Amino acid sequence: MTDVDQSLDLDHQHLLDRDCTTLSRHVLQQLQSFSAEAQDLSALMNRIALAAKLIARRLTRAGLVEDALGFTGRTNVQGESVKKMDVFANQVFISVFEQSGLVCRLASEEMEKPYYIPENCPIGRYTLLYDPIDGSSNVDINLNVGSIFAVRRQEGEDLDGSAKDLLQNGRKQIAAGYVLYGPSTMLVYSIGKGVHAFTLDPSLGEFILSSENIRIPDHGPVYSVNEGNFWQWDDPIRDYIRYVHRHEGYTARYSGALVGDVHRILFQGGVFLYPGTVKKPEGKLRLLYESAPLAFLIEQAGGRASTGTQDILDVIPDKVHTRTPLVIGSKEDVTLVESFIQERDREQKEREILTSQP
Repeated sequence: MTDVDQSLDLDHQHLLDRDCTTLSRHVLQQLQSFSAEAQDLSALMNRIALAAKLIARRLTRAGLVEDALGFTGRTNVQGESVKKMDVFANQVFISVFEQSGLVCRLASEEMEKPYYIPENCPIGRYTLLYDPIDGSSNVDINLNVGSIFAVRRQEGEDLDGSAKDLLQNGRKQIAAGYVLYGPSTMLVYSIGKGVHAFTLDPSLGEFILSSENIRIPDHGPVYSVNEGNFWQWDDPIRDYIRYVHRHEGYTARYSGALVGDVHRILFQGGVFLYPGTVKKPEGKLRLLYESAPLAFLIEQAGGRASTGTQDILDVIPDKVHTRTPLVIGSKEDVTLVESFIQERDREQKEREILTSQP
């Protein structure tokens, strides 16, 4: 065999190995185990992938399918208008997991309380938390949207349906990730062993490994924020925006879909901000369904996620729909945003000391 033939054989072998690395197989490889928990996590990710395929199929035909676009006329527990695609995607996750035997509960930002699957509860000791369609306002105009998910172990019996064990910090998550529905459908996940991206191959009907061990740059050029809220923010956030306006090397990118903006920053570096406002200092994003899952993922990639004063993964919610401000992305960029907030706090303390002196 010639050197050329050997090189071609190696290339073919590499391509075949990549095409054979499906999501469920990758989870088992990451855990280096075929234990019951490893197989559970592999099966959980496989079910999430199935939900993603069903949602992706619906989205690709949204303009042609009756009752796929527009509003339902209802509002969710957050008081927000519900899109028809929100309802469909939420039901997809429920249907996919109902007969799985894997999860006892599903908790979604579209449901006031967790959804229990009684027949699963004796054996399914996990909870799936998810945002079925993030950025649903983009659906009607054919722009990127996503799904966000996290998995937690159920602790205790939860006999009263209160789900109190979910009111713990984000470090209790054992897996998290998102699905981006764009020119291609991508699933990005972590089980605490790095961050890995899979692309849906329509010809195989499988998510195939496309990027492994992703590392977010320590600093990036992108800042992503809705500057239409500029005058509703506290001074430190406005000061940060003025800073990036004055300095070269920064580029504004904002799509209106959290998953799309965080996906860009994961690969290119930078920072995404969704701060609180003067009237709503708690912000808009839900801790359990959006902020904590993405914080888990970004930290695994070497980045940071913060409320501006505290690491997102250390925040303990007081209810399942707790909201939180979010600053997420490259380490240096998140730290820079925090420095503006810390400077304000330092100045306030100095003023308090001065006014308290006789």
